[in-house]
Amino acid sequence: MIQIVNIEDAVGYPLAHDITEIRAGEFKGPAFQKGHMLTCRDLDHLRRLGKDHLYIISPETGEMHEDDAAEVIANALCGEGVSWDEAPREGKISIKATCDGLLKVDVDVLNSFNGFGDVMCATRHSNTIVKKGDQVAATRAIPLLIAKNIVDSAVAVANSSRESVLQVKPMFKARAGVLITGSEVYYGRIEDKFESVIRKKVTALKGEVMDVAFLPDDDTMIAEAALRMVEKGVNVLITTGGMSVDPDDRTRFALKQAGATNILYGSPVLPGAMFMVSALKGVPVLGIPACGLFAKTTMFDLIYPRILAGDKITRADIAATGHGGLCLKCRQCTFPDCAFGK
Repeated sequence: MIQIVNIEDAVGYPLAHDITEIRAGEFKGPAFQKGHMLTCRDLDHLRRLGKDHLYIISPETGEMHEDDAAEVIANALCGEGVSWDEAPREGKISIKATCDGLLKVDVDVLNSFNGFGDVMCATRHSNTIVKKGDQVAATRAIPLLIAKNIVDSAVAVANSSRESVLQVKPMFKARAGVLITGSEVYYGRIEDKFESVIRKKVTALKGEVMDVAFLPDDDTMIAEAALRMVEKGVNVLITTGGMSVDPDDRTRFALKQAGATNILYGSPVLPGAMFMVSALKGVPVLGIPACGLFAKTTMFDLIYPRILAGDKITRADIAATGHGGLCLKCRQCTFPDCAFGK
């Protein structure tokens, strides 16, 4: 139960919630914190903040204070790799990554959770690379007093997630093998530019390139090179070139000959429509089309971190990248701090 009283009649009672003070360009925060025992000396300050009345709270059976509710729902939302460590303020809790990795959000369950109205959770985009200590979400109970049955229902929805609503998956360090295909490069007709591009992308996520092979448009040679690299211990195989509809582009056919499975070719992302993902003897294989030479960011940059986080990419995953999959080719690229891939 919430009772409204004149501030003079609240003297001697603890504040039910933080009283916020805003000084333009200087300060925004609590002038008085929840639990502060009000005294006569506080009255003038409260009046300057526009407060003539305050709440006195006497929670009834079946009601929870906003801060208590926030702790319960935060615990229900957090999975592996995320947590909270600061006391709730005004019913709000910040949720942070406890390790480096890839943020995963169960968006469907999050939407259902937010459908209650009296509770909320705002997150960063799923599949965002984060560092330990980064804020990944914030949750709060919105009313000062909230019905316990609503909190229980929201918790039940959060717990219905197959894994967790929020988690951060560590990414393994790549030991990459790189196959650069194309007879024009193999026979020295043109200079290769792809190797430096791939090395930069691999090392940016703390991986290393173990081996690089240059190959002509020959199914058998490409297949044998791919199998050799897998036998040498690479844990991700990256191929460049040979991905278009040209009859001389043989890479994906060669990988099939080598035994690659679950070959997914084609994506609804520009640049990167001719991207390929598959697996060879359990090692993920990513095929970058020629656009990777001149476009800083392509479909590869959206899928590669997910591979390192252990995702098993499906056709449904590929299809979902179409929403937000148009790169605007900005003069100064700000990826990942832009709309591409989100």
